[in-house]
Amino acid sequence: MSERRTTPTMASGAPEARPLVLSLRPRFAEAILDGSKTVELRRTRLQAPAGTRLVLYAASPVMAVVGVATLEAVESATPNQIWRRHRLAVGLDRREFDAYFADAQRATALIISSPQRLAEPPDLATMRAETGFRPPQSYRYLTPVDPQVLHLVAAD
Repeated sequence: MSERRTTPTMASGAPEARPLVLSLRPRFAEAILDGSKTVELRRTRLQAPAGTRLVLYAASPVMAVVGVATLEAVESATPNQIWRRHRLAVGLDRREFDAYFADAQRATALIISSPQRLAEPPDLATMRAETGFRPPQSYRYLTPVDPQVLHLVAAD
């Protein structure tokens, strides 16, 4: 029988902190970078260890990697529990929050720290020309075939 691993592990058995590319609306990317938003929300569960490097991609109309940050923790709970715990850090009012989580049983909160703005954000056109890069809809792990600039940004 073969063992299937979905998350690489280090020798200690702890999950390896592979960088994640996180797609964001430009307003949320900006709020993370200015420090006013420290919790990013997702409708799907994300499994990544504390310390994971986040590569912040701002979607249209910006269409560029605008910064990096560090994942401090991931919390999964009901939308109401997430709202009670993090409402001051999510960058949404209650109406927007409820609309985003309409009909969702679970909500995921990504606790983010140490945001750093890139002085020269790599744009989508350049990254596509290099490797055919396609930004994720929500998030995905950085892969070896992604543009070299993303690996450099994630390693800083």
